[in-house]
Amino acid sequence: MPHPDLGRREWRDRRPLGAASALLREPARPARVRESPAASVLAVGAVCIGSFLGQLDASIVTVALGEIRADLGISVGLATWVSLAYLVTLVASIAALGRLADMAGRKLLSLYGFALFTLASAGAALAPGVGILLACRVAQALGAAMLQANSVALIATTVRPQRLTAALGAQGAAQAFGLSLGPLAGGLLLELGGWRWIFWAHIPAGLLGLVLGVLLLPRTHQRAPRAPFDWPGLGLLVPAVSAVLLALSAAASLSGPVAAPAVAALVLVAVLCAVLFARREARADHPMVDLAVVGCRGIGLRLLAGALSFLVLFGLLLTIPQHSEASALAVGLLLAVLPVSIGLAAPVASTLVTRFGARAVTVGAMLCVAAGLLLLAAGGSGPAVGLPALMLVGCGLGLFTPSNNAAIMSVVPAWQSGMASGVVNMTRGLGTALGVSVSALAYAAGGFRTTMVLLAVAGLVAAGLAASAGASTSAPADADAGAGPVARVVRRGRAGQRGPRQRENIRAAP
Repeated sequence: MPHPDLGRREWRDRRPLGAASALLREPARPARVRESPAASVLAVGAVCIGSFLGQLDASIVTVALGEIRADLGISVGLATWVSLAYLVTLVASIAALGRLADMAGRKLLSLYGFALFTLASAGAALAPGVGILLACRVAQALGAAMLQANSVALIATTVRPQRLTAALGAQGAAQAFGLSLGPLAGGLLLELGGWRWIFWAHIPAGLLGLVLGVLLLPRTHQRAPRAPFDWPGLGLLVPAVSAVLLALSAAASLSGPVAAPAVAALVLVAVLCAVLFARREARADHPMVDLAVVGCRGIGLRLLAGALSFLVLFGLLLTIPQHSEASALAVGLLLAVLPVSIGLAAPVASTLVTRFGARAVTVGAMLCVAAGLLLLAAGGSGPAVGLPALMLVGCGLGLFTPSNNAAIMSVVPAWQSGMASGVVNMTRGLGTALGVSVSALAYAAGGFRTTMVLLAVAGLVAAGLAASAGASTSAPADADAGAGPVARVVRRGRAGQRGPRQRENIRAAP
């Protein structure tokens, strides 16, 4: 289906033509797959592979930093950049790639994401020194960002609205499984063959994802109009996000008289660039991030709540291994309760949202998370308390994440779903980084119990944000009428700031 602002012939004429442009065209699924009743399920499965890979790579390398440092003869500070370079690149680029996917095609960027991630993994496994390794880690992060920027958007534009929450739950479970499996898989691979095997292991999964992406992912039928890319906006967003992540890392790792000035300087850079970015996007004719959409009260509060939910998840994944005196295998098995519980709870979320509404489900879910964290604070992380507590946390996150993401995506126009997906994943990445730094500082200052209480408070704040976001953010019955909450905000915020063509685009947005 062409974009509502373009005639069918104009839309067809704007597609790339000629053999040289074959690499810029999205390959069609086989007719047998496209016409299958399970086509949407297969597409979600292909998306989940990319979500799993991106999160696995974010956590699997952390256990190998010591061996990388010893093998390459580098300092501790430089070794940490093997992990930090990936995280900074991923979070800083994901919103821009989501916007690019809206224009170029979401399947196209996903396929290139699988290809780049796989090639960069091979380069990292063969890296002779730290310079090549860091460059490959940046390339890996760009590939993962192409996958993650599209993950929520591909699902939101592929499955029926009635199944959106369940499909997003499967994607969230794949992410959580990748995060939880990373440390355990990394430890086993280190024992078997050293740190390079961590990167070799990514290649079969990346190739499988590429093949399944070609065969199972649908082409993009509703694209944003082709427009000049917002390079000034990207130039402000990258240092803003990077400075936030570096400030969090510095706060958790630096000590002495240099720590406070360094963190303060990075925070100042982040705030200044964020303010300039917001001003730029509010005035740009073709913004990279549509602030009129993501700044809508319900969406903005849900984005903050989603960031806090990942703060809780990563805080647990970091703190429990530090606190536990059990073996790495025992800790890995204990943490595996989280993704299993998320996977069990996620399919139920859709039914609960239909019956009780998004607000009731998301608020109740985060209250369950907070209860599980308080149980850990009271009884410790031993199996007798840890198993039921982590099951409670996992079930809460399994209900919250798909319900929250579905509530966001249900009111975003289809041709802007890549942009919204990128912003959702960017806030998730910031929540992840915040969880690592906050839990590290809390654990160093007050120990396990203090950390769990702090994470429980974060869960309660997320519940409050979800309660304030509104009873429901369901899409309007007549999408073309533009009667939904986002459409109203867009019309109020953009009318009079754009030329006639842009105002026409906004009125016609689905």
